[in-house]
Amino acid sequence: MSPVVPILFALGLGLSGWLAARARARGFQRTFGRAGMAALPQYYGWYVALWIVVPALLFAAIWSSVSPDLVLAHVLADPAAAKLPAFGFQRQAILTEARALAEGTVTAGFNPLSKPLVAPFREALRQLGTIGLLGTVLLGLAGGGFGFIRLRPDFAARGRVERATMTGLLIASLVAIFTTFGILASLAFETLRFFQLVNPLDFLLGTNWSPDPMAPANAGLDHNYGAVPLFWGTIYIGAVIAMIVAIPLGLMSAIYLTQYASPALRKWMKPLLEILAGVPTVVYGYFAALTVAPLVRDVALAIGISGASSESALAAGLVMGIMIIPLVSSMADDSIAAVPQAMRDGSLALGATKSETIHRVIVPAALPGIVAGIMLAVSRAIGETMIVVMAAGRTARLSADPLDGMTTVTAQIVALLTSEGTPDHPATLSAYALGFVLFLVTLALNFIALRVVKRFREAYE
Repeated sequence: MSPVVPILFALGLGLSGWLAARARARGFQRTFGRAGMAALPQYYGWYVALWIVVPALLFAAIWSSVSPDLVLAHVLADPAAAKLPAFGFQRQAILTEARALAEGTVTAGFNPLSKPLVAPFREALRQLGTIGLLGTVLLGLAGGGFGFIRLRPDFAARGRVERATMTGLLIASLVAIFTTFGILASLAFETLRFFQLVNPLDFLLGTNWSPDPMAPANAGLDHNYGAVPLFWGTIYIGAVIAMIVAIPLGLMSAIYLTQYASPALRKWMKPLLEILAGVPTVVYGYFAALTVAPLVRDVALAIGISGASSESALAAGLVMGIMIIPLVSSMADDSIAAVPQAMRDGSLALGATKSETIHRVIVPAALPGIVAGIMLAVSRAIGETMIVVMAAGRTARLSADPLDGMTTVTAQIVALLTSEGTPDHPATLSAYALGFVLFLVTLALNFIALRVVKRFREAYE
């Protein structure tokens, strides 16, 4: 049985309870009048619907998480499972194939040992699915009955519904907060494990990055994990080259669209500009690798620069800058449009030209939003992976030449976590250390942005 079925039953019961409770509340209203009611009829309906839906959905969620283990235990207890291998990948493959056959997601199996297990899987899925559905329905009916018998004309249903809504919003915000803390804790834990194998100073200050996932995980590898070339490549590509492209183009496009363009032109140009934000990064990666990188190489060779490669930091940075233009432009556009019209009119009334008004009044007043957009764009560029992998290469190089191939922290994280190294190998653990450092850098950028925004906001409020 699909896990969607209990959810649909719970929502259907909730709708029925809402209609029944609202009808009962309207009966109260006809008897006692509107003045004798503590809340409007729809709040009575929402109160009962919450008592039905919330317990039913919680049970359905818990049951869907534990039922796969119960199904597996039921199948392993069947005599047909006695012929399964004791452990290993083959055993898991047989069980997975048998379950897929039982669920109907595949029509034919390749392992003969999976066929005898199809019937036990079907029986277990049917029984446990029925139990889950009955449990969801019964719990929903019990909750709805409890809520329904509490309905009275003087019952403050609105306050209960609003508290339940506030509780739901609080839980949603706590989930986001605890998820962030969980990510940070996992990164910190794995980073500490890495620093037990590699000296932190060698990692943060070393200039040689050549991890070998197949090398023995023993001491003496500190010199292979110098991450300075990765940090330099990340900053050089994402925060230097990309920003040289994105900041002028994004800011000038925002100024033109808000100050010079006609409403009809703005109506067409702004959506076209923001289309760039919706293009998948892998498309930008192909564009960088197949078009921009060869073009950069050919131009370099044409002007006499020998040894130019089709993998370069310049190609990756140019395309990355194009990708984040909408972030800078959109934030700057909104900030400039929010500047009070009185400031514009006052500047023009004092004899300033339109261009003088823009760069002496409007841009400084909109600077908090512009800085926020730039910082957001920098964070977006620092975290980019596909463009770097496809256009800049994977060579960790400490160089200021934009025509050299480089790599970034995110590209190395992907390479290390998809390598053949074991989870406890320093090469694998180094990916978490890189991610932790990247997290701290992004956090520092956000703090800097907040300070700048606060300072200039106080100056212009």
